Amino acid sequence: MTGPDARGDGRPPVVVSACLLGACCNHRGGASPSAAVAALAADHRLIPVCPEVAGGLATPRPEAERQPDGKVSTAGGCDVTKAYERGAAHAVAVAQAAGAATAVLKARSPSCGSGRIYDGTFTRTLTSGDGVTAAALSAAGVRVLDEDAVAAGLLR
Repeated sequence: MTGPDARGDGRPPVVVSACLLGACCNHRGGASPSAAVAALAADHRLIPVCPEVAGGLATPRPEAERQPDGKVSTAGGCDVTKAYERGAAHAVAVAQAAGAATAVLKARSPSCGSGRIYDGTFTRTLTSGDGVTAAALSAAGVRVLDEDAVAAGLLR
């Protein structure tokens, strides 16, 4: 199902990175709240998800970045790709179960980043690319935006 909420309240479901809604689940154990994203609740049913936590990673957890080969590793060299893939699969399943055609995900994240992510050198250098979850949702036909796009008014 796509479109309006299955509960019949008329608001289309949107999968949202839980940290953007104030959940303390980012790698530092904090949140990344976005007033613009929270305001979407007036017209959309927001479905929070943290792919990293759903994939089995702790909060807080070591910083990780997506590498040029597509794998995700921590600054200490630990390969956490499988956890990111499990989390991405969970996010896709949630979006499909809810009938969500759109997701709003955390910018630049190795999981949720869309269009621009950190380059794997742990120097805060951005490169073109998508995080594991953003790529999986896009492949499943879900439109992926980040909080910057929402603040710019690309989803109302």
